[in-house]
Amino acid sequence: MTAASLKQSLDQIAKKDADVRRELKRLGYPEPRKRPRGFETFFRIIVSQQISAQAARSILAKAQDMLGETSAEAVHKCRADRLRKAGLSARKVEYAKDLARAIVKGEFSIEGLAKMENEQAIQAISSLRGFGRWSAEVYLMFSLGRPDIFASGDLALRVAVSRLRGYDRTLTEKEAHNEVMHWSPHRTAGCVFLWHYYRGAPQ
Repeated sequence: MTAASLKQSLDQIAKKDADVRRELKRLGYPEPRKRPRGFETFFRIIVSQQISAQAARSILAKAQDMLGETSAEAVHKCRADRLRKAGLSARKVEYAKDLARAIVKGEFSIEGLAKMENEQAIQAISSLRGFGRWSAEVYLMFSLGRPDIFASGDLALRVAVSRLRGYDRTLTEKEAHNEVMHWSPHRTAGCVFLWHYYRGAPQ
């Protein structure tokens, strides 16, 4: 996703949706989001769970210095106590080691995800310990560049849709999903817009 392609997709949504059109004029366009494909992004997802962005950056830097390279092979070979010293919790060490072992043993292929349909890839990622549907959807959106994903389980997105539409309550996953169905096939861009709007939306 580039700035130009994001703008083009949001312009297409705005043609169909007056609320989006109004808020794009007020807030402007968001910056595109992109993450590299591969093990390092999966490792980053594990490290970043339930901690601040600053804390995650610190732990990742320590882990990368210790490992030399953030690869499945390096994590597989690394002792658990060394990963703990880098700042990972015991549970996150388990997740990282399980992921690395699955890749090294050929039980899970990150490269193979690119050949899968959206739902198949989401299920494959969600089957890993430490990865839920939200993590899978984010990987598909920002690493694989899938253009039509809506992460309805994301609370910020549901709050943003609720505010955008003027509801006085937070919509359920199904309700939020239905509210943005007409954004297809540009719902990934719609998610980027909603996160942007959530930060600037009236409280």
